Amino acid sequence: MLDLKGYGPALLDGAIVTIELAFLSLALSVALGLVGASAKLSQSRVAKGIATTYTTLIRGVPDLVMMLLFYYGGQVAVNMLSDYIWEAYEIDFFFQFDPFISGVVTIGLIFGAYMTETFRGAFLAVETGQIEAARAYGFTRFHTFRRIMLPQMMRHALPGLGNNWQVLLKTTALVSIIGLTDMVRVAEEAAKAERMPFHFFIPVAFVYLALTAGSELFIKWLDKRANVGVVQGS
Repeated sequence: MLDLKGYGPALLDGAIVTIELAFLSLALSVALGLVGASAKLSQSRVAKGIATTYTTLIRGVPDLVMMLLFYYGGQVAVNMLSDYIWEAYEIDFFFQFDPFISGVVTIGLIFGAYMTETFRGAFLAVETGQIEAARAYGFTRFHTFRRIMLPQMMRHALPGLGNNWQVLLKTTALVSIIGLTDMVRVAEEAAKAERMPFHFFIPVAFVYLALTAGSELFIKWLDKRANVGVVQGS
């Protein structure tokens, strides 16, 4: 049995933090993706412009740079704002960025841009004739979206959604750079203390492998259920 030199509980706690971070980031990215896709497909030039700027900016900046900009740059910006408010209004205001929340927000923003394109393509794949038929039957926009577009869109979006989730899951390792005690951070500290990098990073790699493999099986199951009654290749 692998001897983790007493770091086993800390690695387990770090793995739980990683999983929590991944799922919360996924929820945020899906919400942003739906909003972004709706904006890109809307008739509003302002909404389209904002969504396009968001996806272009986020997809053009490396994830690590975005993480550092948001955490450290954001803290500097808040400190400057705090100083200004104190000098102008003598109001004591201070906000300390939390590594976990910063990680969720940053990863959510990053993958929200990718989800936007995934959902946009999925929305476009839904036959317009069905949407027109729903409107002819008196469906409101909300009911048309919930009963017609969303179920079919998700069927088309599942492959891209699954790929984004797999990459997001591995991207959570970046939060160790801003001080969050995830399993990568614990493994790094243990490896430095014990001078045994392979001894601690290999188990972490296997945890990520197990999570991604399990996710792939679950996504395949979802895809199979979503395509029940659908003739493939038609």
